[in-house]
Amino acid sequence: MAARSSLKTSVALLLVLGSAVGYCAAQDYDFFYLVLQWPGSYCDTKQSCCYPKSGKPAADFGIHGLWPNRDDGSYPQNCNPDAEFDPSKVSDLLSSLRANWPTLACPTNDGVRFWGHEWEKHGTCAADVFDEHGYFQAALRLRDNLGVLRALTAGGVNPDGGYYTIDQIKGAISQGTGFEPYVECNRDESGNSQLYQLYFCVNAAGDSLIECPVLPRGRPCGKRIEFPAF
Repeated sequence: MAARSSLKTSVALLLVLGSAVGYCAAQDYDFFYLVLQWPGSYCDTKQSCCYPKSGKPAADFGIHGLWPNRDDGSYPQNCNPDAEFDPSKVSDLLSSLRANWPTLACPTNDGVRFWGHEWEKHGTCAADVFDEHGYFQAALRLRDNLGVLRALTAGGVNPDGGYYTIDQIKGAISQGTGFEPYVECNRDESGNSQLYQLYFCVNAAGDSLIECPVLPRGRPCGKRIEFPAF
């Protein structure tokens, strides 16, 4: 009788441990980076760019991705090879994706390959909170709620080819959104540092902005940062 009771206890313990292991495997991240990209800086390089088939995107920050990350700076990727991107699952979001998550890669394309890459590499690693539709919908909503370009222009930082300091850029965004981003720069054809990408941090549920627990390893900016027109 004691042996049977001990066996039941062991089985119950294994089930609990199994559940815990399953949970850790399912949520192998601590937060997300929401990465926004300025199209003018993507195009103003030696590599240049190609407008998508839908036409030239608006002069606004577009989404690069919503990336699960860990507090130690590492990140999971390609978590489910069987979960291939299916455009039909985001059919109601396609117009918003074209407008706010555009591709500027060459040759000209419709964006499906770009979105597929983002879902398969990053989105599949957050399957505990998002299905495919929820992943893209969350990123679009977070971008819209931030209103980064509005915050910058309200703070006197305009995409007109002028130069600004990192403090001016961060200050305008913090004042307008309530959150300070990590600012990544790239170089134009003349070698000038220009505002390229902004990293914001999002909680593990993927629904609220937070202060970043760790900063990414992006390309640093110079003392004078150009904000090119697009």
